[in-house]
Amino acid sequence: MRAVLQRVKKARLVVEGKLYSEIGKGILALVCVEKGDDEKVLSWMAEKIARIRIFPDESGKFNLSVQKMGGEVLLVSNFTLCGELNKGTRPSFHLAEDPIQAKALLERLAKELRAKGLKVEEGVFGAHMEIELINDGPVTLILERRPKG
Repeated sequence: MRAVLQRVKKARLVVEGKLYSEIGKGILALVCVEKGDDEKVLSWMAEKIARIRIFPDESGKFNLSVQKMGGEVLLVSNFTLCGELNKGTRPSFHLAEDPIQAKALLERLAKELRAKGLKVEEGVFGAHMEIELINDGPVTLILERRPKG
């Protein structure tokens, strides 16, 4: 599983010209489910998203997580994160999981994040989405975890 996490002041997701979801201060999480991802990978990713300390405390140090500071998460499926450009100029998406399985894992990821007390908004799986955000920092991190074999 791969994720790009962006610390945001706010983010809005639009589908077919209509506002679908939005968050205030928190994390925009673009997530790609890869072939072979399992419950252990999913739980690890949920824990990292909830507890990663990328928000400043009163002294300006990265000591607060989205969970600790009461922030929100906008969780968006993004299979293009699995794209590889090792050959040629068109990305290969052979690492991306089957859409039915990927959707189910992303729904479970959202459920796990909610179980950790987070307000989670989602995108629309498989839809063309427009995302507006105010990146805070900017602070952008890449998380990656593969199942152990």
